[in-house]
Amino acid sequence: MRSILRKFIIPIPFLLGLIGIAVSPAAAVETYTLDPTNCYVVFRIMYLGVGYTFGGFQGPTGKMVFDDNAQANSSIEMQVQASMVSTLVSKRDNHIKSADFLNADKYPAISFKSRSVRKTGNDQYDIDGDLMLLGKKRPITVTAVKTGEAKDPWGKYRVGFETAFTIKRSEFGMDFMLNGLSDEVQLTVSVQGVRQ
Repeated sequence: MRSILRKFIIPIPFLLGLIGIAVSPAAAVETYTLDPTNCYVVFRIMYLGVGYTFGGFQGPTGKMVFDDNAQANSSIEMQVQASMVSTLVSKRDNHIKSADFLNADKYPAISFKSRSVRKTGNDQYDIDGDLMLLGKKRPITVTAVKTGEAKDPWGKYRVGFETAFTIKRSEFGMDFMLNGLSDEVQLTVSVQGVRQ
């Protein structure tokens, strides 16, 4: 009798599917560690009102927490070492590291930590957070775009984001040579995170 009844019992997941109730598990909050070899912080600043000088920071580190279904769960924090600045001109790099600019000996780290993440479009997010530079914390809002996600050849899953924004260096107390170098510094940040 039991074997006959089993033939007529409809599996619950199948029945729920028929009446339109989703049975797939909720998407989990995912944590990613930034890959320093594939993360970039690039800046440009106007020099003498003539043209731009470009530079960047090697080896950004940090982590991202990503939940596309509930952005309140999402966050990012990252940092670079001021001593890792490079413009491909060693004399200029040493000057940028000095107390005139980054003061790398006194303030070795430059960091960003988000306070909120809001989805504003397809793969586009507004991120409110705090930028720490020269020991001063200032609120900024950036717009980030998800550039892609995929499994890499080594079996790890990656996701990438990019943003571009402008800060005024004087707001952080970096006011050396404002008559020769623009107050505005344009930054582009591109990151890849590896899912843990």
